Amino acid sequence: MSSPSLVLPEHLSLQHHQTARDKVVSTCRLPAGTVILSVRSLTSMLLPREKGRRCDFCHSLAPQDRGRLQRCTGCASYWYCDAKCQSLHWRTHKKYCKHVNAFCAERQFDQLESHSKLDALLLTYVLAELSARRTETKEGDDLDVLMFVSLLPGPVEGMDAPPTCPLSTSHRPVQTASELFVRCGNNNFSIHSHLTTIAHGVFPLASRLFNHSCVPNAVAKYRIAHAKEAVMEIVALRDIVPGEEICIPYVDPALVETRQQMFRFTYGFACICPSCAAFKRIDTSQPAPDKAGLESLGTSLRKFVFQDPRPDKTRLPSSPVNLETVPVEISPIFRESCLTSLCESFSAFSHDGPFESALEVGLTILAFYVVIYPPNYPQIGIFPSHFPLEPGSFLCPPGMHLLEMAKTAWNAFITMEGAETQLSGLKLLLQVRAFLGLSRQIWAVIGPEGDEGGPLAEIQVLERLLSEQEPP
Repeated sequence: MSSPSLVLPEHLSLQHHQTARDKVVSTCRLPAGTVILSVRSLTSMLLPREKGRRCDFCHSLAPQDRGRLQRCTGCASYWYCDAKCQSLHWRTHKKYCKHVNAFCAERQFDQLESHSKLDALLLTYVLAELSARRTETKEGDDLDVLMFVSLLPGPVEGMDAPPTCPLSTSHRPVQTASELFVRCGNNNFSIHSHLTTIAHGVFPLASRLFNHSCVPNAVAKYRIAHAKEAVMEIVALRDIVPGEEICIPYVDPALVETRQQMFRFTYGFACICPSCAAFKRIDTSQPAPDKAGLESLGTSLRKFVFQDPRPDKTRLPSSPVNLETVPVEISPIFRESCLTSLCESFSAFSHDGPFESALEVGLTILAFYVVIYPPNYPQIGIFPSHFPLEPGSFLCPPGMHLLEMAKTAWNAFITMEGAETQLSGLKLLLQVRAFLGLSRQIWAVIGPEGDEGGPLAEIQVLERLLSEQEPP
């Protein structure tokens, strides 16, 4: 199917790509932190764990002045900030409101795996949105629909459309559920707030324009505001020169072992970027290192990335690490099981101590991130606790890694026993300042993201505490 005509901002140009469909390139210099493009969703859906906590229309958290959301009286399964959000959502929600509870109670739906249940509901939302737009003549709506149905389908093998909720409408989409589903699974994004995934959304324009890179020069963040649909913003991670292709990550590059499988089954391509080529050196057939082996690998990795091993002297490189220079003998540490183990240890130590162990493990995780990600990649600023495999998602928190490192050093300082030396206290304060400065460096590029507050607000609080601390 041919694509609708695209009208792009002056700083972007769509050009032919040798292997992909097209590529979008910059026509001028775009400094780091530039919002390259704002994209609205065709439709979006909260994750089950967020139901009742966030508005089903705008995805905002429950208003603090009331403490709770208002429930739809028709189905009692959807929640809203107020009557305004419910009214705005009604144009599509009314099409499945009377049927959604019965549909979710059916055996056919109940027996689906969790990810298939999400697919079924998101596809229902797409069908409801397209049927609603058949009765409307709003300018730009038809372009959104045409953009979506013109997207390339994902691998069709094994991609039978899941069951969908019956709709209360005679205005059916022109396309079948199967035709829409093969364009939905590989073209939806994880919507996140403070880098925690809260919803899934279909953003046709972003899917159409931006190709994948394991070493991207841009990432997606989201704007959440009361009574407004979530908006995706594509942000430059570094200065982008004229003529350079703008790429975003489809999956988290830290999934070194499984990302090729995800590319193949979700998107239908094999990535041949320098990062993927370099990490072919990892021998996944060998057993994962034991605790002692992981500690030894961590020491070697920290020495490779941070030439000065002192935590208060930690610096982030201004350019990507040349992966070909990574010693082969330390490559096993990039296995996903190693990162999971390191993050579990950091989480335990940073909360319960010993804090010195937390800081050491935290530096190993930071070194891991520096090798995997390009400068200013937001993942460097967060602490992962699990590996969500949704397209477009990050390794999601809670917590920000560099910020957690600063908090850990601060907790180590304020819990020092009287017998500990003044010099130890000074070293810990220097570590707080170092990690806090690195965290602010990244978030100054990314900017506010998702809900109010978040990393930037936490950084300000810790900076204030640090400024109030008298030199030991």
